[in-house]
Amino acid sequence: METNIITLIHQFAIEGTCLDFEPIKSGHINDTYLIRTIESDKPDYILQKINNSIFLNVAELQNNIVRVTSHIRAKLALENSSNIDQRVITLVPAKDEAWYCQSSPGSFWRVMKFIKDSHSYDQLSSQELAFKAGKAFGEFGALLADLPGKPLYDTIKDFHNIEWRLQQFSEALKSNPVNRISMVGEEIKSIQERADEMCLVQKLGREGKLPKRIVHCDTKINNVLFDKSDNILCVIDLDTVMTGYVSSDFGDAIRTGTNTGAEDDPDLEKVSMNLELFQGFAEGYITGGASFLTTAEISILPFSAKLFAYMQAVRFLTDFINGDTYYKIHSPYHNLQRTKAQLKLLFSMEDQYPAMCEIVNKVAKEKCMNYA
Repeated sequence: METNIITLIHQFAIEGTCLDFEPIKSGHINDTYLIRTIESDKPDYILQKINNSIFLNVAELQNNIVRVTSHIRAKLALENSSNIDQRVITLVPAKDEAWYCQSSPGSFWRVMKFIKDSHSYDQLSSQELAFKAGKAFGEFGALLADLPGKPLYDTIKDFHNIEWRLQQFSEALKSNPVNRISMVGEEIKSIQERADEMCLVQKLGREGKLPKRIVHCDTKINNVLFDKSDNILCVIDLDTVMTGYVSSDFGDAIRTGTNTGAEDDPDLEKVSMNLELFQGFAEGYITGGASFLTTAEISILPFSAKLFAYMQAVRFLTDFINGDTYYKIHSPYHNLQRTKAQLKLLFSMEDQYPAMCEIVNKVAKEKCMNYA
């Protein structure tokens, strides 16, 4: 075993004796290890190196997670839940009582209890699974709707602010640093034609018509854990939990979960939105969030799906024009390929938009007493 990993884990208030560890390679941001203990009655652990080139203030990041998980834990206790340690992440403090430690300047680590007898999925493979994922994220929002105290820290500033993303896009067009604008005329046109419409959420927020919520901001299906019987356990990966609009959680889940092709699919014929998966997720999300969702928030859900396909297209195209400085690429035109695929997904959503609105309206009338 690598001495540094064992040294690191023992800086935290763990129980039991470390047996071995293995890297977990499913994540793309933090370095993650599963730490096993010898004793059968002691928990195993997750050790993570926090990527502080993305999360610039580790102390505030960890404080967010402590506040969120403590609030959820308290609510589960009031419900007399019998499996609280499976239904919410358990952070383990360092021996100095901080929620992280440093192995060297700029190297930040944290520890959580491993949630045993759990699993996740990488894709929405059925309407039933889509319903469960939607319900998990809706319930997550409901549990945090009354989080007391000051707003959470923005771990990534303007992460889902389309107006800021469009400003970046405009700056890229002006500077054209690697002379690529002539290659993407159609894509630029598609972005610019929809720019005003796509600022609707920000506009409604400024007008006080959409409330700010605690949102997850990374609602991929693999951030939901299930038990052996495929019952929902909890939502994980809380680094991007912060204040925002419900459009973030619903929209990005639909973008990532209902696409019949890949995010960067070179065969655009494969790319579309699966309406059955949309329906499953919408039914689950509204069911789970019925206690807190307002009529305005529910009404904006179908639009949110279009917004997030559009926003990701803007981000990919901006990076392509800038010379591929942000996203990792696997070929010279990878970001352009990604842009085309996200725009094709957007076009599919636009074609199905009346049906999306009808689904959301029907579910809301069934599940939400105050929906008008």
